[in-house]
Amino acid sequence: MERHVMDTNKERNALYPGSFDGLTYGHIDIIRRASLLFDRLVVGVAHNPQKKPCFSVIERMTMIEKAIGDLPNVSIRDFDGLTVNFARKIGAKFIVRGLRAISDFEFEIQLALLNRQMDRQIETVFLATSTEYIFLSSSAVKDVILHNGNASDLVPDYVEKALREKLLKKKGEMPCA
Repeated sequence: MERHVMDTNKERNALYPGSFDGLTYGHIDIIRRASLLFDRLVVGVAHNPQKKPCFSVIERMTMIEKAIGDLPNVSIRDFDGLTVNFARKIGAKFIVRGLRAISDFEFEIQLALLNRQMDRQIETVFLATSTEYIFLSSSAVKDVILHNGNASDLVPDYVEKALREKLLKKKGEMPCA
């Protein structure tokens, strides 16, 4: 019987990609938990031309840094193009994805299978969100703020303040999605 022994000289590097346009406590939870599983974790902030973001890539990266700057094995980088190509470029062998509900799984499994088709050396790892964040999305936070609700349990205070400034600037119309 052949046994495979892990090479301890190899680092377990991972990528957690996303738009993070309105960093939530759900995102922060996944980043903190993933940082415990991997030697190095890169939070990849995507340039997504299909979306109309509230924040620039630099603003999103700054918000993430403020939330997780205490994690020595986590870095933040922006990227454009296919996630799997960026993972390959930075030497990540794992792509971390958070799952909230069954509806997330259907979409995420399609992406994982597509990424695997493009590069069989990169695995997708799914982390179930913590129970208190199962309903949480950046879109939901934006909706709460647009309707003048309290988002303090959903996002850090500096994110809530910045979202209020962006979203309520043009009352009645969604300046970002």
